[in-house]
Amino acid sequence: MNAKVEQASGVNATDIVKLVLAAAVGVAGIVGFYYFADTAKILRVLGLLAALVAAGALVVITAPGRALVEFLRKSHLELRKVVWPTRDETIRSTGVIIVVVIIISIILGLIDLLLKVVVMDWLLKL
Repeated sequence: MNAKVEQASGVNATDIVKLVLAAAVGVAGIVGFYYFADTAKILRVLGLLAALVAAGALVVITAPGRALVEFLRKSHLELRKVVWPTRDETIRSTGVIIVVVIIISIILGLIDLLLKVVVMDWLLKL
């Protein structure tokens, strides 16, 4: 059997402090962006980006942040394994789907018309 054992990934107090600090840095960057409205826009944007990068760095050094980075790394590896369809395959399958949707729509419309005729004209006129 080749099963991985899940480790308990409880968040400890230092991780909580780091996450709260990261949120505070991110919010401070956003508040600072609007507070310094008189300053040149490029400086405001750079300050906001610096605050967001600092907040991201604080998140990454926590256990949940490391788990997120590992998940993203594994997701990227899985995406590289995907065999994407060619343009011709995509166009062909899209055409088939459009034709099937039109046919099903016509069938459902005819069934609706038939039921309307049966109910409205035959059953309610008796």
